[in-house]
Amino acid sequence: MIDMKAFQKMALSFPHTEQVPHFERVGFKITGKRMFTTYLEKNNTANIFLSPVEQALFCKMDKTNIYPVPNKWGEKGATTFELNAVAKEVVMEALLSAYNEILKAKVKNKK
Repeated sequence: MIDMKAFQKMALSFPHTEQVPHFERVGFKITGKRMFTTYLEKNNTANIFLSPVEQALFCKMDKTNIYPVPNKWGEKGATTFELNAVAKEVVMEALLSAYNEILKAKVKNKK
């Protein structure tokens, strides 16, 4: 199980990241860029912002505990992870992927 403190430590382990409020959630973003994940304490879930291709791969790993957010954001790659059931290594891999997506977007926008 990954609790709030553990998730916070994982999300902030990447360079230049910060924690910000995001409605009823806690958001994590690259400073000066957009968020790559949010955390909801009341049900111990994280929404991790993956590419649609990455989302499909992670959802295949565990369809019960990893699934698209049920709205337009989910169609764009936002993926819910049930932190009581998903292995820490899987969540860390997803966070790294989401973090890297933000960095890739930065490079594309500069061209």
